[in-house]
Amino acid sequence: MRVLVQRSGKAKVTVDEKVVGSIDSGLMLLVGFTEGDDLEAVKHLAKKVVNLRIFPDENDVMNKSLLDFGGDILSISQFTLYGDAKKGNRPSYINALKNDLATPLYDAFNEELRTYGVKVETGIFGADMEVSLTNIGPTTIWLEK
Repeated sequence: MRVLVQRSGKAKVTVDEKVVGSIDSGLMLLVGFTEGDDLEAVKHLAKKVVNLRIFPDENDVMNKSLLDFGGDILSISQFTLYGDAKKGNRPSYINALKNDLATPLYDAFNEELRTYGVKVETGIFGADMEVSLTNIGPTTIWLEK
């Protein structure tokens, strides 16, 4: 399981010219799954995401978590996190978990985030989405389990 975490100001996801998820500030997540991922990985990375200390404290040091900061999450399914371009220029997505197996893990991940009292907005799994955000910092962290 991979999660690309971006500290965000306003962020939104649009499908067919309709906004389906948006936040004013917090974290924008790109989330991907591979063979062998399970609920243990989901729980581990959800806990890591909400406790990741990448928000500024009173001394402007990245020392506060999302739970301390009080922001929201925009979570986007992203199978291309498992793209492999080692051979040639066209990435292979063979390592990305197939939709029928990835969808329940993605849903479980978002539900696990919500157990921490965080508002979680999402895109639409498998849809052609337009994602926009204001990356604050910029701060971008790669998490993997």
